[in-house]
Amino acid sequence: MKKFILMALVAYGVGSHYTKNEESIKDDKPALIESQELISEPNSQPIYQCDGRQYCSEMSSYEEAKYFIENCPNTKMDGDNDGIPCERQFSY
Repeated sequence: MKKFILMALVAYGVGSHYTKNEESIKDDKPALIESQELISEPNSQPIYQCDGRQYCSEMSSYEEAKYFIENCPNTKMDGDNDGIPCERQFSY
């Protein structure tokens, strides 16, 4: 009988310890997500700047061309107006 009670107490202790650890892990996740959101907020300068370039031959990447057509005036990189710049140069 003593062994049964001892085993029951040990099982209860292990179970409650596991539950507490699981709850603390759940509690930590929102804090991690919040801190990542704070870090990833766009407080810095953009990577690219509108500097008068208009043509695909002046772009070094698809991302740069995409930035230019979305943010800069007078670009000539999307001939068919489908939102995809420099399709011949940066074919995916």
